[in-house]
Amino acid sequence: MPKKKPYVVGIAGGTCSGKSTLAQKIQDSLPDVRVAQINMDRYFKKVTPNTVAPITRKTYVEHNHPDSFELDRFYADFDAAIAPDSGNELVVVEGLLILYLDHIRDALDFKVFVDLKSDERIVRRIVKFMARGQSFEEVTERYLDTVRFRHDELIEPTRWHADLVLNGNLERHQGVEALLCYLRAHL
Repeated sequence: MPKKKPYVVGIAGGTCSGKSTLAQKIQDSLPDVRVAQINMDRYFKKVTPNTVAPITRKTYVEHNHPDSFELDRFYADFDAAIAPDSGNELVVVEGLLILYLDHIRDALDFKVFVDLKSDERIVRRIVKFMARGQSFEEVTERYLDTVRFRHDELIEPTRWHADLVLNGNLERHQGVEALLCYLRAHL
């Protein structure tokens, strides 16, 4: 009997919108399902390219563009995870550019975009990156100079590829439960 291809869910959205939280919630909520989770953030190049901010003209290390990622390795791991002989029943792939990259988007069975207003995303980003040792000024300057422009250019337009747009306030939103019911029905 031929092996069945796993069901593949992609989760995209802006920086600090709740993509990783949603991916983990899916995995934790389906303990009887063999779930492979692939997080795009694990594929940053060791040396990423620089970008010049469109307004201030300051130079920053780029982390919000496809050139910042080891796409060959990412694609290889993704393809292995979704192969019928992988043993996976569900593959959840999440990251900024999941719905932007044709190779990934074309292989998805279900596409989710996690939406969160920019003011909430910047607050989450400040908390996250200050905990990693960056100053308030470093975090906010980078966000205002480059991150929001890449969001408008590359991330936001991909919401139109999504089958479901979820509120990034995942703890207070019934959409997550609806998504889990849908996934259970397809598994």
